[in-house]
Amino acid sequence: MRNRSKRFSKAAKLVDKSKSYAISEAVDLAKKASNTKFDAGLEVHIRLGIDSKKADQLVRGSVVLPHGTGKTKKIAVFCEGKEQEVAKQAGAKIAGGDELIAAIKKTKKCDFELALATPAIMKKMGQIAKILGPKGLMPNPRNETITKDIAKSIKELSQGKVTFRNDESGNIHQLIGRISFDNKKLEENYQTFIDAIRKSKSSGVKGSYIRNITICATMGPGIKMKV
Repeated sequence: MRNRSKRFSKAAKLVDKSKSYAISEAVDLAKKASNTKFDAGLEVHIRLGIDSKKADQLVRGSVVLPHGTGKTKKIAVFCEGKEQEVAKQAGAKIAGGDELIAAIKKTKKCDFELALATPAIMKKMGQIAKILGPKGLMPNPRNETITKDIAKSIKELSQGKVTFRNDESGNIHQLIGRISFDNKKLEENYQTFIDAIRKSKSSGVKGSYIRNITICATMGPGIKMKV
């Protein structure tokens, strides 16, 4: 832990806390400040000027990052009949209907990172909405996780599509790539994601929408961005 603290302190000295960085400079700095022995992720953390308790101010959506995130998420698909086999062949780790819903309802556990559902099964999803919702896993039309074309949706997710939503504090956190990515690819992923956040501004939001953006390598120091 002490060695890690020394590495972090050394990396933190590279960042000027009084400065807001342009993306090209920030990506280069994040790479220099990365202090892990593994291929760290590049994370974006956004503080929004919203009231997360008001439904008309919630921010959620999806966007395809042009160069992916470098991470494969474990996908569960809620569907019935032959669609379950379609989902598994397309790459879903879990596919099920009543039995999957019942298992989650009983155990309160979700062994997956992203959920899709067909429109036909949504009427049953209410049974586990209070379990999936707080975890950001409840399928929703706004982030296109309710789908009639399971194979297409899974393919898009494997090619770099990410879903996002604000947390209880009105913040959004997203992995946009790996430190090993070419700088230009990370810059393009960043800009694509920020553009998607701007387009997802809800009608109920008044005043300053994006208040602060910080990027960092996993376990690395935060780098304040120009908004």
